[in-house]
This record gives sequence, C-alpha cells and structure tokens, in this order.
Amino acid sequence: MKPIIRLYQPADFDAVIILWRASREVSLPDFQRRKGHFLYEDLAYFREHVLPENDVWVAEIDGRPVAFMAIQDDFIDHLYVHPDYWRRGIGQMFLEHARTLSPLHLWLYTLQVNLNARAFYEKNGFVITKFGVSQPPENEPDVKYEWFSH
Repeated sequence: MKPIIRLYQPADFDAVIILWRASREVSLPDFQRRKGHFLYEDLAYFREHVLPENDVWVAEIDGRPVAFMAIQDDFIDHLYVHPDYWRRGIGQMFLEHARTLSPLHLWLYTLQVNLNARAFYEKNGFVITKFGVSQPPENEPDVKYEWFSH
C-alpha cells in the first residue's frame, strides 16, 4: 500500500517516537549505545524542540505512522523511516514533498558515520557542502548536505 503524507497530529506522538528510536537503533547501533538518549529525553526533545520549531509531516500506511519529516523553511531537521519500511520509497517521497515546500533549496545535516543516510541523500541529488562537528551533546563529525534546484 502506498503511504499517505499528511501533517503530524498529536495522536501520532507515541508512534513517531517509537519509529524515531527504532530507526536510530537499527541504523547506528554503536552510536546509539555510546551517545544515544534515554526515552524520557527523546520525549522531551520532540515535545519541546522538534514540534515547536518545525512543520512535522507523517507518512502513514493503514492508518499507522511509519515515517516522519520535520522541516523548517528549507532546513530538513529530521527525516526518519521505521526500519520495517526502509527501501520502499518513503524517504524519497518525503524529499519530493520537501521540494514542493521549498522548491529552490534544501539543506540538512547527518552524521559522517551514517553511511546509509549519506548514500540516500547523494542518490537524491544532495551534495556535500561542509564537514564539521555536530552541536553538543553529540559533538560528532557531521556533514552538511544541500540540494539546489537546477
């Protein structure tokens, strides 16, 4: 079944937190063990930062959130797909949606060690524009990606 992309609703909170954690734990298990956050920290961060600072979109299949994207203007702050739904085009659907919201330019950061995310963004037309170190508490090597309309 094809996902439906819609705006986040408060009833999505638990499902989105679960898919966010599952995605991070499967994609970067070593990083999560070393630097991951406790569930209560994720809950607070999502409630206090992600929701107020971004427009949050959800991909839903059969009435259940399976992915989310948090975007502020042309900055993609978060894009996570539950591991059970990887490689089904959902991330690409979100990027296409983001391009309708910001048709000239998009940018984001990901960790340098996140090779799957990096390959995904590069496959979808994003280019590296900067290597750096993420903000505390992570303080990890990151990479800035940008997409420009041609």
